[in-house]
Amino acid sequence: MKSVAVIGGGASGLFCAILLAQKDIKVTLFEQNAKVAKKILVSGNGRCNITNRNLSKEDYFSQNPDFVAFALKEFGFTAFEKFVNSIGLPLDVKEDGRAYPLSNEAKSVAKLFEEYAKNLGVNFHYNAHINSIKDFMKKYDGVVVATGSRAASHLGGNSDGEEFAKEFGHTIIPAYPSLVQLEIDAKVVHKMAGAKVDGEVTLFINHQKELTTKGDILFTNYGLSGFAILDISQAASKALLEFNHVSVSLNLLPRLTQQQIAAHINAVAKRMPAFTLLNILVGLLPIKIATNVLEYLDLSPQTQCSEVNTKTAKKIANCIGNWRFEVEETHGFRHAEVSGGGIDTQEINPKSMESLKQKNLYFVGEVLDVVGRRGGYNFAFAWASAFVCAKSVTS
Repeated sequence: MKSVAVIGGGASGLFCAILLAQKDIKVTLFEQNAKVAKKILVSGNGRCNITNRNLSKEDYFSQNPDFVAFALKEFGFTAFEKFVNSIGLPLDVKEDGRAYPLSNEAKSVAKLFEEYAKNLGVNFHYNAHINSIKDFMKKYDGVVVATGSRAASHLGGNSDGEEFAKEFGHTIIPAYPSLVQLEIDAKVVHKMAGAKVDGEVTLFINHQKELTTKGDILFTNYGLSGFAILDISQAASKALLEFNHVSVSLNLLPRLTQQQIAAHINAVAKRMPAFTLLNILVGLLPIKIATNVLEYLDLSPQTQCSEVNTKTAKKIANCIGNWRFEVEETHGFRHAEVSGGGIDTQEINPKSMESLKQKNLYFVGEVLDVVGRRGGYNFAFAWASAFVCAKSVTS
């Protein structure tokens, strides 16, 4: 009977262990924490956006962008749905393709995966931090490195997998946080901490427009968060890593043009001359944001509407529709959901996940230089890479 060690009990490690054990492989899983699946448990705000119905290589970022194509084709959404249905974990698939467990609870995923692995005979070693895998290569017929990335360091995220790869001469692509908040060194942003809008964010790299996303924007005491910010964070983080100038433009009211906003301000000012400027803006924006927009423009919130003119209205509209801030840094690996960079996939066989430098050594999941967009794509690659690996080991 073949004997395989899996290092890491996250999504890719657990799934790979299950698939190997299904084929009568003797599997020993080593997890550095006291329990497995820590990142699964916190994913999707505890709901676990477990995969996405719409998968393609365009949803991933890597220096070798074609690397994910084979795995996603071999084990896409339909194959994953069939597997989870088989263990009693039906999916709730949203209109945009995001999929969650029907229980709407990440604990369901973690519990069923771990229980199923144990039922198949996988031998779990908890609190097992591995420093080197060269000895493992002598003890086992195969070693699967599923250690994840540096993201979410408070949950155990680290660079162990990169260090293991270095032992065998692998190239490491510099890591950077992704799906992460952005730090803005501006008092006006910090003063709006806790306020949120459904807005639009445009990312500029070296003053050139890179991309625009829509979604919620949350102001914090360090900068910006929210889904719209997370969606631009991969490009922003990589640009910062490469010492580029990074800035964002916030459109706080994307449903209205700047002309419509200015016209609204003028119209209300004429109808309600006893109102203040703040009274007009609180009909458009949360009070905390409205107050700080005016203070940022050096306009008194108590300015009477009778004093408002077209120039003032345009000035306010321009700020609401195009509020620019320089990005100082990301909020770091600790707060990142995933990270980019990692083991260079040019040195990994995409059809087996086996190292091209060391026979019987495999790398799966986030330890590789593959990072997906928000929406279940990173889990999807974890499942797919684990499947390709297990199929190769058992064939």
